[in-house]
Amino acid sequence: MDRTQKEASVEELKSIFAGSGSVVMTQYSGMTVAEMTNLRIKLREVGGTFKVVRNRLAKIALQGQPGEGAADLFTGPVAVAYSEDFVSAPKVVVDYAKANEKLIILGGFMEENVFDAAGIAALSKMPSREELIGTIAARLTGQASQVVQRLMAPGQGLAGAVEAIREQAAA
Repeated sequence: MDRTQKEASVEELKSIFAGSGSVVMTQYSGMTVAEMTNLRIKLREVGGTFKVVRNRLAKIALQGQPGEGAADLFTGPVAVAYSEDFVSAPKVVVDYAKANEKLIILGGFMEENVFDAAGIAALSKMPSREELIGTIAARLTGQASQVVQRLMAPGQGLAGAVEAIREQAAA
């Protein structure tokens, strides 16, 4: 790599680190090309990416960024998994690491919060954005129907009383 390619790579990494919801650092030593391709496909399905990075360039790209504390994790052969959604990349990587012991999770970061491997595993267990939206929508719909029922109850009670009086008068 010449100097201009390195500068372009650092700028690309800066935009990745700044624009991602979360970044997971992994060691991929011993993985085959087919295994890495499979992981990339799984990440792409959820809007994520898996990229092998040069440690020195990644450390330079992290300088002055919110996740600067994660620079110590860049040792050995490191690849990063990232996505705009803060949960998608950790979920896929943690699930893949369970099935493939060659993929080792080093840690990661989300904005200025730096996590170890256990933190990434905890992050992967959080509901995704779509699940959260669905939960909120269901709660709002449920509450709206309860409000409608409570508003209709006095009118239904009054209608029932009027009907009872009408039946008594007719009899």
